[in-house]
Amino acid sequence: MVEIDPSEIAKLVRRVLEEDVGTGDLTADLIADDALASASVIAREPALVCGIDWFNAVFHQLDTDITIEWEVAEGDTVDANQQLCDLHGRARGLLTGERAALNLLQTLSGTATLARQYADAITGLDVQ
Repeated sequence: MVEIDPSEIAKLVRRVLEEDVGTGDLTADLIADDALASASVIAREPALVCGIDWFNAVFHQLDTDITIEWEVAEGDTVDANQQLCDLHGRARGLLTGERAALNLLQTLSGTATLARQYADAITGLDVQ
């Protein structure tokens, strides 16, 4: 597996959040500062998990007190309806980061899943 410099991940996530949230999240601002929430991420279809570091970085940049408990690891193959992780923390941070974090996880996992399907399809062929 390729290791990516955490500072590069942080830089990309910062740009993603700037684009997605801009100067603020009006919906999240309606929720009390101290309101707590929990969430679970569940796979919609079979996939190869990729992007955990990006997902985590989104919430870490928004609120370092948000905890994420992963049930799977980077590179794991998961089934549809399998739980990937639980999140706990202030509702504002969870709501603000939800869209960006899920988009990154879905895009990276989708790309990894398709790449794995292509690699599996050519297994045993005389190709490089």
